[in-house]
Amino acid sequence: MIAAPDGVDVVPELAALGFLAYTTTRAFGSLGLAGEEPVRDVMGRWQRVTAHLEAAEIARLATASQVHGARVLTHGTDWHGWLRAPAADGHACRAGAATAVAVTVADCVPVFLAHPSGAMALLHSGWRGTEARIVDAGIDALAPLGCDATDLTVYLGPAICGRCYEVSPDVYGRLTGRSVERPTPVDLRSLIAQRARDRGVRRITVAAHCTRCDNGRYFSHRAGDAGRQISVMAAPPRAFA
Repeated sequence: MIAAPDGVDVVPELAALGFLAYTTTRAFGSLGLAGEEPVRDVMGRWQRVTAHLEAAEIARLATASQVHGARVLTHGTDWHGWLRAPAADGHACRAGAATAVAVTVADCVPVFLAHPSGAMALLHSGWRGTEARIVDAGIDALAPLGCDATDLTVYLGPAICGRCYEVSPDVYGRLTGRSVERPTPVDLRSLIAQRARDRGVRRITVAAHCTRCDNGRYFSHRAGDAGRQISVMAAPPRAFA
């Protein structure tokens, strides 16, 4: 398989299955489309991503305007280039689609879902997406593509950890069903992992990195960064031939 570009953290569990899956780091530079950096700089980094995908025989890249919801788009193969869809926080592709998907993160959780056939999904899950159970939406989007939850591998990428992510009593109650009287830390990745287990997923791995603790490596919204990293996932055709 073609090597990942410099300045990214590869997901070894998914690489072992044949997927190209990674999250960019601060060293790669911000890929946020709503920041104040010159457009040529940000788009230059996106062009590095798309050029690398083309080298891996990936004809399409799907992204979306993220709205902290639970909508997951399922992509076909009747288009080429870079798709920027409106109002969605997840993407799913059938096996053999030769399509890459990407989500933008800077504390929220990138949720990678991989099936041995090459079908896949990638989700952006902040607290609102976690409350809305976007992981269920991702699992449900893969089901019509022939993917049983018990056969999925789920990886929860670099995100803010449970020690760093303090939320209001209202948000804590909405996420956990428990009442507190003061702002309290909550671990989004732990909640997402448990929901995936409840749906039958047996292989779940959580990244060791926290975007806030490891702020020298990642952009973090809670740390005051305007920059954003992206998580990318693709199933190169040769890996699943």
